[in-house]
Amino acid sequence: MSGVTIGFLMGGLVLVLLVIRVHIAVAMLLAGGIGYALVAGIDPLFNYAKTMAFARYSVYDLSVVPLFLLMGNLASRGGLSRRLFQATNAFLGHYRGGVAMSAVGACAGFGAICGSSLATAATMGQVALPELRRYNYSPALATGALAAGGTLGVLIPPSVVLVIYAVLAEQNVAAMFIAALLPGLLALSGYMVAIMIYVRLSPGSGPAAPRMNWSERLHTLREVWPIVAIFVTVIGGIYGGIFTPTEAAAIGTIATGALALLMRELTWQGIVDAALDTASATAMIFLILLGADLLNAFFAISQMPVAAAQWVLGADLPPMLVLLGIVLIYLVLGCVMDSLSMLLLTIPIFLPIVLGLDFWGLGQTDKAIWFGILALMVVEIGLITPPVGMNLFIINSLAKDVPMKETYKGTLPFIASDIVRTAILMLVPGLSLWLVHALN
Repeated sequence: MSGVTIGFLMGGLVLVLLVIRVHIAVAMLLAGGIGYALVAGIDPLFNYAKTMAFARYSVYDLSVVPLFLLMGNLASRGGLSRRLFQATNAFLGHYRGGVAMSAVGACAGFGAICGSSLATAATMGQVALPELRRYNYSPALATGALAAGGTLGVLIPPSVVLVIYAVLAEQNVAAMFIAALLPGLLALSGYMVAIMIYVRLSPGSGPAAPRMNWSERLHTLREVWPIVAIFVTVIGGIYGGIFTPTEAAAIGTIATGALALLMRELTWQGIVDAALDTASATAMIFLILLGADLLNAFFAISQMPVAAAQWVLGADLPPMLVLLGIVLIYLVLGCVMDSLSMLLLTIPIFLPIVLGLDFWGLGQTDKAIWFGILALMVVEIGLITPPVGMNLFIINSLAKDVPMKETYKGTLPFIASDIVRTAILMLVPGLSLWLVHALN
């Protein structure tokens, strides 16, 4: 049996293990280990495994992951999410659908200091859901908007998933962050438009809240400006070359913790809980990374990704047709897998294919950055698509009285917005590359 055949078989084994609910890290470790032993032998497998963990975990760029996770946990427990929602609601709440738009806007703001979709959905759901209920928003719109808004936690930089992609694709973390900024703002705008259309088609689903006066609005801005300052310091410092992403994450974490303490909403027990949650999430991500490393090492020696790339290139298919096929695969996988697992499993296979095709004369680095943002956009759709959309389950666990069917129905306008945005990003690579080139 050839290495390429074994490669495809082990790829299928991973999917089978996922279907029977084996953890993604364990599935990749099992398939990668079995495949490596079949192709190269048991001794080479042990030789690779003894240095695998050190080689992966000693990568400096990965140190940013626990720092951004800790920053998000401190912000969540320090009342910053509530202040963000109050500020956006002060300016948008008096429009029809305005409270839902405020929730989505607050999700984008919280995502800028969090970097996690699931954490953004869980945190903003606790803050915004009571207000949406108070103003009699339809259960479908309320839960759908919060589930979709949670995906902005990864789309708006800084993003933990973008850091992982940058490490896998050997790209600059800061370049990936800046490339995601305009597509992230486009996502935010698309969700706002989706809500506006929703409440016009169903007028009773999103009543307007009372209009706040300018004194009340300015008061909310005074409470939220330190959060904006933290974001500007972190992102501006990275792009201004003042400090590295890891240094920026450390500064942002300290500033977020200090701000939460000054606001007297973060207790010492909250700090301990934030540290424990960060350690747990970091361990899960790093274990998945380890499984992906072994699987990818096996794929490399099996020559399966190279064979797949050669087959696609040899078929002489139009590049956009190939890209559309990859996007459709991601949409299908998103129904059964989380975003990080999808990227770790597929990037070693899909990225060489994309780099081998010609898209408007783009260079290799530009194609890698553009494809990374596109892939991130598409896999995030999986967080709000049935049957396994994680954001749907998080929001539904907070709104136990809302049938899951209603939540599914509420996400449909946002999924439509995601599809339109994905098409735009596919056809206009400059949307994600313009700022990268402008700041270089």
